[in-house]
Amino acid sequence: MARYTGPKSKIARKFGEAIFGDDKSFEKKNYPPGQHGNNRRRGKKSEYSVQLMEKQKAKYTYGILEKQFRNLFATAKRKEGVAGEILLQLCESRLDNVVFRMGISPTRSGARQLVSHRHITVNGELVNIPSYSLKAGDVVGVREKSKSLQSIQDSLTASSAVYEWISWNSEKKEGTYVSIPERLQIPENIKEQLIVELYSK
Repeated sequence: MARYTGPKSKIARKFGEAIFGDDKSFEKKNYPPGQHGNNRRRGKKSEYSVQLMEKQKAKYTYGILEKQFRNLFATAKRKEGVAGEILLQLCESRLDNVVFRMGISPTRSGARQLVSHRHITVNGELVNIPSYSLKAGDVVGVREKSKSLQSIQDSLTASSAVYEWISWNSEKKEGTYVSIPERLQIPENIKEQLIVELYSK
């Protein structure tokens, strides 16, 4: 399956929340898409359906395909600790996600494109792999030639989010992935335990 490139509002409506950020279309139609989307008498979902929806929501939120997501879960299970929490930490440690969190791009898909097009450096070296896993202390920056890009400047100007596990130097246009975030620090509304239960069947 290729990466989803269709209407984001339709996906947001499917999950009942604006998982891709501010969305005027979602605000107008905050009910599921389709002919019977606004029917309040929709049948009760099965346990499997609820778990599957949560997994899909996480995948769409972070822009990760099924094979990558399953591999992340396998990695999370091998590590010591709570598998669901570690899974989200691995998602947060991806380079494209950190570029998004730093405000270099207003969306994760945009951040993924910046990385792929070689606009981003890690510890001074160009990295063009969006799924690159960062370690605590890694420095993520905008390549010197790319610092004047209007899209990056506009995104940084509009960005106001602050995260405890990330520091940002606006003059150098670089930030440090200070530490792996704790679950309470991750703002995404994802019930990771449902994903663990789904993959554990």
